[in-house]
Amino acid sequence: MQKFFSNKRLIVLLVALILSVGFISASIAVRDDRSTPPIVQQVGNDAVGIAGWIVAAPANAINGGLSDIANLMNTYSENERLKSKLDDLAQTKVRNQTLSRENKQLKKQLKLSATLADYDTVTAAVESRSPSNWLNVLVIDKGAVAGVKKNMPVMSGSGLIGRIIEVNKTNSKVELISTDNNAANRFAAQVDVGNKTVNGVITSYDTASGHLIMGQLTTDANVKKGARVYTSGLGGRTPKGLFIGTVSSVKKDDYGLANTVYLKPAGSLNDVSVVTVIDRTVK
Repeated sequence: MQKFFSNKRLIVLLVALILSVGFISASIAVRDDRSTPPIVQQVGNDAVGIAGWIVAAPANAINGGLSDIANLMNTYSENERLKSKLDDLAQTKVRNQTLSRENKQLKKQLKLSATLADYDTVTAAVESRSPSNWLNVLVIDKGAVAGVKKNMPVMSGSGLIGRIIEVNKTNSKVELISTDNNAANRFAAQVDVGNKTVNGVITSYDTASGHLIMGQLTTDANVKKGARVYTSGLGGRTPKGLFIGTVSSVKKDDYGLANTVYLKPAGSLNDVSVVTVIDRTVK
């Protein structure tokens, strides 16, 4: 007997067994007695709840973070799609504006061609134009294969804008009437003043006002504002009667002697996309 109680392990086991039986009995008694507060049960439930909250809190935080990231990515993707649609709309708008402008110019060229029934004509599109040489030359997409020849006059809209100076197989170079090249062949022009015809030469271009300048007038007759100016045909390079522009003002030169006539060009010299090349030979 003494040996039994001297064994500490057996004593601890016996005490634990007695306490377990006691707790089980107390739990059953508490369960059966409705009036007794379930303290042990409450403590257990609270412990389980706290443990569940501790475990669930990080998981909920991670889940919420992942949800926010997913929403952010969806918002970014949607924003990119909207930007792409806006870019497409902007490109479509620009394309429509370009097509509308080209359509208007084509209509003008058709009207122009109807007025040039006495000449063979070639319609061409502007292929290139250098910003550094904007008012001097441009390149069109028709050349010798299409019947284009050097020195043929070129019109755009309803007015003369230049002359062919170089011809290749599939394209040609046009020297504009606004060129500042001193070696350029200038256009001979005339304006009717009552019963008289005033002849002159398109000498230069005023970039500030956008007007052509007609000088070397053969008479000091009174040229009026609004008068129409045409090619005179003098020199044989350009046929007579091609519309150049209308008189916007008349000024005396620096010496107060000769008149200088400023013309508003009939053809746009800045916005040119379609041109008509004219054969000098009358049908």
